[in-house]
Amino acid sequence: MESSASWVLWAALSAVFAALTAIFAKIGIEGVDADLATLIRTFIILFVLAAFIAATGKWSNPLALSGRTWTFLGLSALATGASWVCYFRALQLGEASKVAPIDKLSVVLVALFAVAFLGERPAPKDWAGIALVAAGVLLLALRR
Repeated sequence: MESSASWVLWAALSAVFAALTAIFAKIGIEGVDADLATLIRTFIILFVLAAFIAATGKWSNPLALSGRTWTFLGLSALATGASWVCYFRALQLGEASKVAPIDKLSVVLVALFAVAFLGERPAPKDWAGIALVAAGVLLLALRR
């Protein structure tokens, strides 16, 4: 089992790769429809993940998963797809340095949704941080 602090490393790597996603996508979608670009990216992700799962021996029968797991993974996939389509469209129309901060409003929304749907209870200092993220998003979004 991974150490309890390893999530921080994975989350930090996620942030780095998300930042690179915006930069690479902004360059890559020049002269290409955003939806087609999203489809191409999705195919590449599919092949990379399939190779990773095969190489690490992590394959298991997905049909053995519960209906609940399938339902929520399916909903997550639909939300991811919608997010990607919207993100690429926004990148095609706007500057990456303006699109990415607004996209990070998801940090605030995750906290709110986690309270509403998962019963999580952030501490007051956590709410302060969430409020600062929201304020930062607003400052970046409203800049001229």
